[in-house]
Amino acid sequence: MTGLTALWLPILLSAVIVFIASSVIHMVTPWHKGEFPKLPNEDAFRTAVGPLNIPPGEYMYPRCDTMAEMKTPEFKAKIDRGPVGMITVRPNGDMGMGRQLSLWFVYTLVVSVFAAYVAGRALPGGSHYLTVFRFAGATAFAGYALGLWQQHIWYWRSFRATFTATIDGLIYACLTAGTFGWLWPQ
Repeated sequence: MTGLTALWLPILLSAVIVFIASSVIHMVTPWHKGEFPKLPNEDAFRTAVGPLNIPPGEYMYPRCDTMAEMKTPEFKAKIDRGPVGMITVRPNGDMGMGRQLSLWFVYTLVVSVFAAYVAGRALPGGSHYLTVFRFAGATAFAGYALGLWQQHIWYWRSFRATFTATIDGLIYACLTAGTFGWLWPQ
C-alpha cells in the first residue's frame, strides 16, 4: 500500500500534463471540429427563442409532469408533431473559457487523486512501471471516459462526439498512467 501523500507529485504532474494535452487536442488538431453542427436556419431559431428569455439550464421538450400525462393523447400528439429535443441554455454574454478551464483542471486533479487512491491501495512502493500503469490507467480511463456513454445512451449525444471524447479519455488515461508509472515511489 502506498499513501496519497507519497503520490502528490504524480497527482499534480499528471493533472498538468492532461490539461496541456487536452488544450493541444482541442485547439491545434481538427479532431473535435464538427461535433456540434450549426442549426439549420440558426437566425430564425434565435429570433423565435430569444424573446422567451429561457434561464440558463437544461431542458427537455415536450415534457410532461407525470407518468399519467405521458400516456395522454395530447402528449403523444406533441411527440408525434415534434420538434422533440433537449437543449442546454448558457448565460448570454462573453463566452470566455476561464471558468471552464479552471473547472477542467480541478477535474483532472480529482481523476488523478482517484487514480492515486486505487493504485496506492493496491500497490506498494517500488512496484513495476507496467503494474502501476495498469491500475492508474484503468482508474483514470473510468474517470475520463465511461460516464460519457450515459449521455449518448440517455440524452442522444452524438456517437461521434461520444466516441472522440472516449478516445481523448484513453489518451488522458495513458498520460496519467505513464506519469504515475514514471514517478511511483521506490
